[in-house]
Amino acid sequence: MGTFKKNNDKKSSSKDRRYKDSKSFAKGPKKISSQKPKPQVSDPDLIRLNRYVANSGVCSRRDADTYIAAGNVTVNGKTITEMGHKVKRSDIVKFDGRLLNPQKKEYVLLNKPKNFITTTSDERGRRTVMELISKASKSRLLPVGRLDRNTTGLLLFTNDGDLAKKLTHPKHGVRKIYHVELNKSLRAEDLKKIKEGLILDDGPLKVDEVSYITGSPKKEVGIEIHSGKNRIVRRIFEHLDYDVIKLDRVIFAGLTKKDLPRGHWRHLTKQEVINLGMNQ
Repeated sequence: MGTFKKNNDKKSSSKDRRYKDSKSFAKGPKKISSQKPKPQVSDPDLIRLNRYVANSGVCSRRDADTYIAAGNVTVNGKTITEMGHKVKRSDIVKFDGRLLNPQKKEYVLLNKPKNFITTTSDERGRRTVMELISKASKSRLLPVGRLDRNTTGLLLFTNDGDLAKKLTHPKHGVRKIYHVELNKSLRAEDLKKIKEGLILDDGPLKVDEVSYITGSPKKEVGIEIHSGKNRIVRRIFEHLDYDVIKLDRVIFAGLTKKDLPRGHWRHLTKQEVINLGMNQ
């Protein structure tokens, strides 16, 4: 009996161990505590120096690395040659002594429809051209020049203040061509008067070119002008007792409406931006 009891104790002990093991397995493996380092949160106020230089329109980011290594760039008066150096947007960054602006320059061309005014806001609640390009950029873009409410056609928007000033200054002679539809046929003698130049209420005016549009009635005229005076095209024809029924700007500073439907916009190509610079 004693032997049997002894053997039974061994079996019982073995069962207990198996039971405990099975309970441990059911609970799952013990968790090993490991404290991983928290990922570093990037400072939104910091920007890589090469990106800062590239966004300023000086060159590409790859070329910026070359210029930085060569010592062309200073930050707060100190020459920086370190790759990957970060700066704050408030830092004073210069390239060959010229102060840089890190905001990426953008250029958007709109084919403006009627019944939109060229302003950033309107107290009377009228629709503005800003509504039409609201999804074009996160930057604050401003129209270059103006088109009145009933005039359609090309309107450029940009955050490049220097270029905007050049494109609107009369001395640069920016080429603008309009398709004009009048309430009646333009007489040959009036066409000649426009070509020779008119004297309006605010002084003399000379157009670059004016002609009938081939294959269209003589009430449709093409006119090229570089004056930036307010409502100048309408005023030219009103001076000669014509009403302008439709006015459409078809060319502005070498830009055209090709593949750009009315009410739509597009970003300028790199070549177009270069061409605008060459036109200055």
